[in-house]
Amino acid sequence: MAASWQRNPRYIVFIFVTILATLYLIGSFDGPPPSRHRFMPDHDLPDRVARAERIYNKLLLDRKDLIKKFGPTPNDVALFPPNKDPWPAYTVWDFFPAAFNCPHEIQRLGALGDGGKWVCGISRVETKPDCIVYSFGINYESSFEAEILAHTDRCQIWGYDFSVNAFGPEIPSSQAYRTHFRPYGLAGTDSGPDAPTKMYTIESLMKMNGHTHIDILKVDIERWEFETLAALIKPYVVSGKPLPFGQLQLEIHLWDMSFAEYLTWWEMLEAAGLRPFWTEPNLVYQNYNGDEGTTDLAEYSFLNIKGENIFIKDPTRRPLDEDEYGHGHGHVVGPTH
Repeated sequence: MAASWQRNPRYIVFIFVTILATLYLIGSFDGPPPSRHRFMPDHDLPDRVARAERIYNKLLLDRKDLIKKFGPTPNDVALFPPNKDPWPAYTVWDFFPAAFNCPHEIQRLGALGDGGKWVCGISRVETKPDCIVYSFGINYESSFEAEILAHTDRCQIWGYDFSVNAFGPEIPSSQAYRTHFRPYGLAGTDSGPDAPTKMYTIESLMKMNGHTHIDILKVDIERWEFETLAALIKPYVVSGKPLPFGQLQLEIHLWDMSFAEYLTWWEMLEAAGLRPFWTEPNLVYQNYNGDEGTTDLAEYSFLNIKGENIFIKDPTRRPLDEDEYGHGHGHVVGPTH
């Protein structure tokens, strides 16, 4: 008896088509796997940033209404009402929600307890050749910095804290060459040469290090953030120039401050282009203070929406070299700020 494929030509056609399809699929996967070093432009990024800004602008109107409700002026608003009057109750943080939508993935880097920070789009600096991170306030806990090193190939981290003499133990020895620590403090002005503690402004430290831009700036300096950031930001607000950093992870300490003072400081951040995309109260601080614990500490993460930073704009791209990754197509991140 003849084989069925000999009796029916349709079997021959089926086998032929199957072989061709198999060869096509094999050819489609030929060559090296996709490399995370190849830059993929994000054409929708400007639209997402613009949409998030429209949503945030609505919040500004809502804040004015809330101030009128509980004020009617900022000078009449209490940070934390001492009793149940007025009702419904509120706290200062209700006036400043993190209402800006990060246009990338949001990821917590570092410890789940005190020490970790929320970052918008760490993938954007994953292979950035000139990635710069500044971290103020170490206190022997460096899980945040260690995870930045783990998630990136080339980010260099500069850490500052006059109360300790090194990064925390979380930094692996294999990555220590990408970290730089100095026992300096951060302030609104530089200290004199005879000062017992060396204090510098952010701009002075950037000049000292030869930097013109910081991708990620972390600040946790026990209420000195008000003086320090005001000294840095005010000149940029006046000049209209974009701030020299892409995003800011900040712990805010509302000690001995009025609502009106805080509102003025916060609106300065907004005028400079900073938009909060994440917040959480510091419940560890509240818990450790027992019955006297307060909610006047909160973590905020801000995105800078002005300028050309990597989190809101695609960088300049260049073609891959033939021998750089083994294939000469696609793009990689080129030097950019």
